[in-house]
Amino acid sequence: MTDTATRPKGGTRPPGDGADLRDGVRGKGLGGNSVGLLGSAVIGVSTVAPVYCLTSTLGSTAGEVGVHLPAVFLAGFLPMLLVAFAYRELNKAVPDCGTSFTWTVKAFGPHVGWMCGWGLVIATVIVLSNLAGVATSYFWLLAGRLTGSDAVAALDGDKAVHIVTCLALIGAATAISYRGMTTTKGVQYALVGIQLVVLALFVVMALRAARSGTFAGHLGFSWSWLNPLEVKSFASFSAGLSLSIFMYWGWDTCLTANEETIGSDKTPGRAALIAMVVLVGSYLTTAVAAQMAVGSGTGGLGLANPQTSDNVFAALAGPVMGDVLGILLFVAVLASAAASLQTTFIPVARTVLAMATYEALPASYARVHERFRTPGRATVVAGAATAVFYTVMTLVSEHVLVDTIYALGLTICFYYALTAFACAWYFRGDLTRSPRDAVFKGLLPVTGGLLLTAVFGKTLYDMWDPAYGSGSAVLGVGSVFVIGVGLLLLGVVVMLVMRRRSPAFFRGEVLTAGTPALVVDEP
Repeated sequence: MTDTATRPKGGTRPPGDGADLRDGVRGKGLGGNSVGLLGSAVIGVSTVAPVYCLTSTLGSTAGEVGVHLPAVFLAGFLPMLLVAFAYRELNKAVPDCGTSFTWTVKAFGPHVGWMCGWGLVIATVIVLSNLAGVATSYFWLLAGRLTGSDAVAALDGDKAVHIVTCLALIGAATAISYRGMTTTKGVQYALVGIQLVVLALFVVMALRAARSGTFAGHLGFSWSWLNPLEVKSFASFSAGLSLSIFMYWGWDTCLTANEETIGSDKTPGRAALIAMVVLVGSYLTTAVAAQMAVGSGTGGLGLANPQTSDNVFAALAGPVMGDVLGILLFVAVLASAAASLQTTFIPVARTVLAMATYEALPASYARVHERFRTPGRATVVAGAATAVFYTVMTLVSEHVLVDTIYALGLTICFYYALTAFACAWYFRGDLTRSPRDAVFKGLLPVTGGLLLTAVFGKTLYDMWDPAYGSGSAVLGVGSVFVIGVGLLLLGVVVMLVMRRRSPAFFRGEVLTAGTPALVVDEP
């Protein structure tokens, strides 16, 4: 059976346009050559939402590791960087928008690949829900600051108003993603630009405050802050590392948009590495500047103050930047959450598109919009699933919603580690061909996979304790553990259902397992 015969209607392209690729990999009909290197890197940075990540994790991470906050950010960057090399090498060989799903099928077969795709999809839907909630809260917080009205800011506490606003933001983000990568790119240039400019302004003003000793608890810079070996305990380091890894999640969106990128085999990998460098640079400079300005103490403006640690920028905006410029920091957090909400639709929609194209999901999800060349049905369904999930969780139990977010780390480490190991196994025949292949296709990906596996295991162990997350439990077991493991087991159930409906995919007849011998290297 040929690719043309099995490819869903509306997903074909001329043979010379990448529709018919090697080893059973299929074109999807997406709008090719829509994004360049800069646009791809911007989308990667946007999905991570650096300003939002900083305001929500600076305090909690400082509470775990104290002044060694920059060291933990560097430690979290390491496994992400190693996995990024795996993504780059796999994308060169198989530039497919299914990324982790497609690559793990090629390496380990359909069952492992399906579960890897499930891990990415379920993690992304949960993140979308969280981002929508954060964007809603900052929308009303900013509105309150601009109007000078506490009553307006308090509207976020009205459950009905909060949900309606949240649904409106999800709808807007879905509509922008639905219209294609060109529209997405234009919006992201503005939103990411706002984030980075305001963040740079905050760093400059924080350093100025540190030099003048404006705030109690200010510190002089020390190179020991960058030494992870000086963290007080392994438990503290592990907890901080788990938070740090979450702060880098989303850079792989660059790869998910590979079929719509100019130079699909090279550009996405380069964009991912650029995005990673921008992120680690932003995190390190902000952490150092904030720590120098106010310290990492648990009182006053200290980063580890438990009363402000879940939203550090809300506490520091006025004191560091002043009442007028401080509003810009609120704008930046809102822009960060809104931008990430919009771009996070890219990986989930395109992964679902790929899974449907290869008959691992119902064929209806493989439809591509004729005008916008986007996975229209998959995008709309992802938006609807996000809206329903967030609404139900908010109405039923906000504790469950919080615990679901805590369970994210498990699914993120799961599919990143599988992808890293898939790289080494897929290229196993190349590893002795040259030192370069041995390092970038084997050593670095395996090391990254092992590090993430260790974090997965430690997180799984910690989740068993009911004190982890909201503090709730099910039959004496932490609800975060139940949710995290339950989501993965749900994937097994859905996979078994799909195996009955799509036996050809699970027999390896649609997307065949490959070997390095089948990969044609670039000159």
